[in-house]
Amino acid sequence: MRFLILCTTLVCLALPASAEDIERRVANNGNLVMEDVPEIPADIVAGLNRYQNVRSAGFRGWSADGNSLYVSTRFGDVAQLHRVDQPGGARHQITFYREPIGGVSRRPGTSTLAFTRDAGGSEFAQIFLLNPDGGDAEMLTDGESRNGVMAWDRDGRRLAFQSTRRNGASNDIWIANPDDPDSAEVALESPDGSWWGPAEFSASGSKLLVTNYVSITDSRVHMVDLDSGDTELLAGGAESPSVNYPFAFDDANDGFWFITDRTGEFQTLAWQSLEPGSEPVYVTADIPWNVDGGAISDDRRRAVFSVNEGGRTALYLLDPRNRKYRRVDNIPVGLASNLEFSPDGRKLAMTLNTASTPSDTFVLDLGRGPLDYGKLTRWTYSEVGGLDTSTFVEPELIEYPTFDEVDGEPRQVPAWLYKPPGDGPFPVIISIHGGPEGQARPSFSSTYQLWMQQLGAAVLVPNVRGSSGYGKTYVSLDNGMLREDSVKDIGALLDWVAADPNLDEDRVAVFGGSYGGYMVLASAVHYSDRLRAAVDIVGISNFVTFLENTQDYRRDLRRVEYGDERDPEMRAHLEAISPLNNVEKIKVPMFVVQGENDPRVPVTEAIQMVEALREQGETVWYMNALNEGHGYRKKENRDIYQQATVLFFREHLLAGE
Repeated sequence: MRFLILCTTLVCLALPASAEDIERRVANNGNLVMEDVPEIPADIVAGLNRYQNVRSAGFRGWSADGNSLYVSTRFGDVAQLHRVDQPGGARHQITFYREPIGGVSRRPGTSTLAFTRDAGGSEFAQIFLLNPDGGDAEMLTDGESRNGVMAWDRDGRRLAFQSTRRNGASNDIWIANPDDPDSAEVALESPDGSWWGPAEFSASGSKLLVTNYVSITDSRVHMVDLDSGDTELLAGGAESPSVNYPFAFDDANDGFWFITDRTGEFQTLAWQSLEPGSEPVYVTADIPWNVDGGAISDDRRRAVFSVNEGGRTALYLLDPRNRKYRRVDNIPVGLASNLEFSPDGRKLAMTLNTASTPSDTFVLDLGRGPLDYGKLTRWTYSEVGGLDTSTFVEPELIEYPTFDEVDGEPRQVPAWLYKPPGDGPFPVIISIHGGPEGQARPSFSSTYQLWMQQLGAAVLVPNVRGSSGYGKTYVSLDNGMLREDSVKDIGALLDWVAADPNLDEDRVAVFGGSYGGYMVLASAVHYSDRLRAAVDIVGISNFVTFLENTQDYRRDLRRVEYGDERDPEMRAHLEAISPLNNVEKIKVPMFVVQGENDPRVPVTEAIQMVEALREQGETVWYMNALNEGHGYRKKENRDIYQQATVLFFREHLLAGE
């Protein structure tokens, strides 16, 4: 049954001025507002139920004694913090909030946990201190600014964190005594619109390694003298931009570990002395992939780092003293993250995710030597809604030629292909990642599996130019005036689909969120005649209005990637390529999904696109969650959105079978 609702002030602001024939309805206590989205048939609700009850249990930290682990998992509507005391043991819930838990960091020498939490997807997270035994939490920050990226000093007396508290726009570094929240003060003021965050305190607590992120290809390592307030540049710089991320101080505190791409296309692990004028020692230069993260033990006797090998994770143990390393060969093929040594350094915990298993927590036993390891033990077994995940389709890595050349040959674009069992030709859903510097990786996706099972569709997930993980040249190929070259990569993918007899070129849809939402809209502008349906989730419809209305703390960071709209030439280019200004070329049914509180891509980006599509008579469904931000985090909203997406594809992608 469809029905009209009376507009409250909030709902009216969330919906565009519209004709009387627009059918509006709400769900989830009025928090989910839908326009022209039909009622979901019972068979879709029932068919998706098991897929929508898949859980995960990502690792979040060790207990003080090293005998228990903290994980985040969802047993209600959002993910909360739980404690697990043994492999396969029960998950004991510790937090009980309506909003999901963000970052978690245990205070050294204690059981106290610091965690972040925002409200309604606003991303203006606050830092709280939690007693995991009693469950009591106290807010450490001011309740108004945006806070995160926490780093304790080694004895737990001070907490450094990133905050916009000073003026609401600058990404500064603050330090506070957690026992006296009023003691919080700025340790480093951001001199521009770039981002600054703490990495690690020195052993004495007098120095702080910090990251200055300017863009995906320009990040710098600084050291702050907390006694004098002086800041020293250690790696990177404006004269010769490169990627540089601080890893840790070494055991003698006379040098530091960091990740850098100064040696070539890919990021390598390096060590550098703190003596003025010192040059880096490149430790993993022989690995032709990005080193993308790692951890060091409290006693500095061993370290671990991860490598992104074409999307999959390879894990290596490192002896910091002689800089030798060894690959860990008993890690499942997939993605490893959230690496952390136990307090005594004898175990390594991590989150593991594969194409057939959701994120769960595992522990690797370590031997006596820094490079010795033993058994990998699974600590959590997340529910998968009764699904037989052994039947899940694993993606195939393919490459397809695009419009330009490298060394006289067509440039190859990598993509993951999920193809359902049986004979084609299959309808195709092209799922485009966000970022734009993101990377599609072969992770567990109940969404892709349900599309294959419920719709019989193949799923193509491309890493178009601008994606990370393939070298610094590739990630820069879409910058500024080159923005639409990434859209051409989608056109080349449509050509590849047309040439594959197992895929149906006449039934293709595009799907994407954030920057991927822009790519959906841009693909609809350029390739409407080759598409059946398009799903735009929190996407950019006009680069100029996006840059003018995104939150202050991130505006300059986005200008580096997309271009500065204050420059007349760049403004004209951004206006020319914006989908909103080419809406007359869109001739494909569109489903637009948005969160009212989105600080990154404001709700106005969705509203103006929906209004423009309606004015020219196009089919457009619109969904807006009033208690969400940049994507849906609450299960009750995600469920309806996923059900509506399947219905949309059924009506428009599969129509005419």
